[in-house]
Amino acid sequence: MEVLRVVVTLSLLVSSVLRVGSEEVMATEISGVPAIFNFGDSYSDTGGISAAFFPKTDPFGETFFHRPAGRLCDGRLIIDFIAERLNLPYLSAYLDSVGTNFQQGANFATSGATIRRQDESWFKNGISPFPLDIQVEQYVQFKARTNYLYNKADTETSQRSNLPIPEDFSKALYTIDIGQNDLVVGFRNMNDEQVRAEIPDIVNKFSAAVQKEQEHSGYITQARGCLPLATVNIQNPKPGYLDEHGCIKGWNAAAVEFNKQLKDAVTQLRAELPQAALTYVDIYAAKYGLINNAKNQGFLDPFNICCGHYGNGISVGCGIKANVNGAEVFGGSCEDPSTVISWDGVHYTEAANFWVANQILNGSFSDPPNPITQAYYKHV
Repeated sequence: MEVLRVVVTLSLLVSSVLRVGSEEVMATEISGVPAIFNFGDSYSDTGGISAAFFPKTDPFGETFFHRPAGRLCDGRLIIDFIAERLNLPYLSAYLDSVGTNFQQGANFATSGATIRRQDESWFKNGISPFPLDIQVEQYVQFKARTNYLYNKADTETSQRSNLPIPEDFSKALYTIDIGQNDLVVGFRNMNDEQVRAEIPDIVNKFSAAVQKEQEHSGYITQARGCLPLATVNIQNPKPGYLDEHGCIKGWNAAAVEFNKQLKDAVTQLRAELPQAALTYVDIYAAKYGLINNAKNQGFLDPFNICCGHYGNGISVGCGIKANVNGAEVFGGSCEDPSTVISWDGVHYTEAANFWVANQILNGSFSDPPNPITQAYYKHV
């Protein structure tokens, strides 16, 4: 195993797209999605945690934005590519008070967010103080405030210019990209069996969030069994601890079980929300396929990390300066991020996000197997 592989990128993502409304159409290409509202963690955070705490520095954002843009990536995230496909602008973070425009959507995601509330600190363990239920509550307040301003007779046009039209809330696409941090917290405190026993409660909390605000949906979670940072320090593992691809079997098994129960929950939600259109996307399969066929897809060793300085007992994170043996070491980026899957050992590069986004957008891993432009409506 290479010393440089600081993050193993095995991911499990399951996403669902929910639209509530009475309109049912045939499965044809559609356009005109007015807005996107996203909930989640670092995999879809477009600046929330940077606005709440400390912004990222160079080299984050170097590939596309050419500056740090609130994303834990060198460029665009999957949610950015979804917005592009739907001809919508990139989502502004709800927590960002400067230069934001919510006319065509808002992003409530924050890095380190979980489905369940955690008794942990952002400063100690990197867990966001904005779990899913808080993000949903922020959305509810945002929607109510928008309606209030639009209904005030004396509201100036300028006050409305950066807000969505109230009617667009029922026509928008809602996505949730969250869950992996719940498993991370579990593995930090429990064994494999105990983590698996907690999965039903995590899934139930997810379902409750969808039911509370029926006009949103979508779910993504990532297992850490293949993330380079999870395996970089593993020396002489016991037989059976790693799978044939070098990923941690127990962690990935929990991810697979999580997705299975989530898919069952989506099926149940379809029965409980008959007017909603839910599409289940198995991103776990998409990302695991990318890991297994990295070189055939134009990437180098899937366990390489682009940004950060690792090896020979040195561990300096992406964008961080540290003094090592009397010398300053900077966790800079690799020469060509487009050939690497893992950006910082946990998050993907723009190139890898683009590859995975295409699998979502064309419906290759969806149930029902429709492209995202068709998943927006309930099919008959």
